[in-house]
Amino acid sequence: MEIKREKYLDDLVVRMGNGMIKIVTGVRRCGKTYLLFKLFRDYLRERGVDDDHVVAAQLDAREFEALRDPDALYDYLSGKIGSDHGQYYVLLDEIQYAIAKDEFKDSKNPPRLYGVLNGLLHRYNVDVYVTGSNSKLLSTDVMTEFRGRGDEVRVRPLSFSEFMQGFDGDRRDGWDEYVVYGGMPLTLSLRTHEQKADYLRRLFDEVYFKDIVSRYDVRKPDELGTLVDVLASNIGSLTSSSKIEATFKSELRSDITDATLSSYIGHLAEAFIVEGANRYSVKGRKYIGSPKKYYFEDVGLRNARIGFRQIEENHLMENVVYNELRARGFSVDVGMVERRGREDGRDVRKQLEVDFVANRGFERYYIQSAWQIPDDEKRRQEKASLLEIGDNFKKMLLVGGSSPTYYDDDGILTMGVLDFLLDPDSLKR
Repeated sequence: MEIKREKYLDDLVVRMGNGMIKIVTGVRRCGKTYLLFKLFRDYLRERGVDDDHVVAAQLDAREFEALRDPDALYDYLSGKIGSDHGQYYVLLDEIQYAIAKDEFKDSKNPPRLYGVLNGLLHRYNVDVYVTGSNSKLLSTDVMTEFRGRGDEVRVRPLSFSEFMQGFDGDRRDGWDEYVVYGGMPLTLSLRTHEQKADYLRRLFDEVYFKDIVSRYDVRKPDELGTLVDVLASNIGSLTSSSKIEATFKSELRSDITDATLSSYIGHLAEAFIVEGANRYSVKGRKYIGSPKKYYFEDVGLRNARIGFRQIEENHLMENVVYNELRARGFSVDVGMVERRGREDGRDVRKQLEVDFVANRGFERYYIQSAWQIPDDEKRRQEKASLLEIGDNFKKMLLVGGSSPTYYDDDGILTMGVLDFLLDPDSLKR
C-alpha cells in the first residue's frame, strides 16, 4: 500500500537546488522518513540520479549511531561526496540526534551540527535535505546560524483524503475509523482495535513521552502526563496554564507552578504533539492573549492517551478540521466577535466565538464546525458569530456526515465535513 503524499513531494521538488537546507519537520512516525527516503529518492532515480550520488543516513537507527557526533558525521559525508562535478543529494533523518541536550538549551553557542550543514552549502554540487522531530530546529537562533538558508517543509500525519487512499471501504466507514485512530500511517496496516490501540499507546508513551522527559530533563513526569490528559480532555475548549494550575492545586494537591506548566506545554508543542490556537478579535483586529485552544497533531494519539474515552465527534471533528486547515498552509486563530443588544431594558454585550479564522496570504475564511444541527435554533446559534463579522470574506458552516453544499440567504456556505476534507478546493466553492 503506497500513499502518494503528493503535496509534500511537490514541496520538496519545487525546492530542489535552491541553495538552502530543506528541513522536513513533523512529529515522529508521521511519514517524514518515507517521504524523504522512499518517495523523494524514487523521484531522484526516475530523473536519472545514480544511487552513489545520494548520501543518506538515518541518525535514529542503531547502525548510524556513531554519526550522531557532528565531527564523525562530517567525515562520513565528506568521504561519500566525490570530487566529480555531478550533483550530490544528502539526506539526513532525525538530525536532532546529532544535537546534545545542552546544545538545545544554549542559545549563545549554536549546536556543532549547524556548522556541518552550513559547510555542505558551500559545495556548489551538494543539495541538502534533513528531517527533524523538534521545532527548536527552526528557532530564531537556528535560522540565524543557517544564515537565512533553512527552508521548512512541515509534514503532518495523514489527512483524511490521504488516509482514504489506503482505506478499504467507503468514506463514511473511513471517517468512523479515522476519527478514532487518526492518521499515523502505520495504523492503516493494522487490522484490529487491539493492534491499533496498542501501537498508538506505545508510540505516545515509549517514543514521544520518554523523548520529552529525557531531552528536557523533566523532573515531574507524572505531572507532565496529567497535563497531557487535561489537554486531551479539553480539545475545543479555551485553556490556560493558570487555569490548569488551579486544577492541579485543588484536585491533585500539587504545588506545580503556572511557569512550569507553561514550559511543559511548550515542550509538547516543540515535539509537535499539540498546537495552540490564539484568540483573535475580528473587529478589533488584534490578538487577545490567554486562554488558548489546544489541538492534537493527531486525534488517534489523543484518543490513545486517554484510553479511547471521550470519543465525542463534535470535538474530534473540530480537531480534524483544524489539522486540515493547517495542512493546507493556513494560520488558524479562534475568532472573537462582540455582539451588542438590549435585554430586559439594559444594554448588554456578548462575546461570540468563531471556531476558526483561517488566513493564508490574502485569503481569509471564517469557519464554524458543528457535528449536528438538528433544528433551526441550533443553526441560528452556530451562525450568530458569523453574522456579526460584517466583512466580505467567505463564511462557512461545516456539519457532520453528509450534507448538501449550498449558500443560504445570509451568504453563508453550508458543507458536509467529508466533502470539505476530501476536496482540496473545497474552500473555493
